[in-house]
Amino acid sequence: MSQSAVVHARIDQATKTATEKVLDTLGMTPTEAIRLFYRQIAIRKSFPLELHVPNKLTASVLTKSDKNQDIERFNSAAELYASWDE
Repeated sequence: MSQSAVVHARIDQATKTATEKVLDTLGMTPTEAIRLFYRQIAIRKSFPLELHVPNKLTASVLTKSDKNQDIERFNSAAELYASWDE
C-alpha cells in the first residue's frame, strides 16, 4: 500500500512531548502510532477507544486531582483498604 496520503494535526507541545516519551518506550514513532490508530478505525469501522463524559462528581474529582488538591496518600494497600471502612 502506498504511503502517499498526508494527515496534518496541531497539538500542544506538552501533550506532544509526553506522548512521544511513552511511544519511545514502546519503540514506536508518532507516525507508526497514527497509522495504527487509523488502521484500527478502518478495521473496526468505529472509534477504537471507549469514550465517556464523566458525571459532575467524577469531573470535579479529576479536576482537583489535576491540581493536586484533596489528594489522599497511603503508605500501603492495607492503609488504603482500612480507609474504606472509616
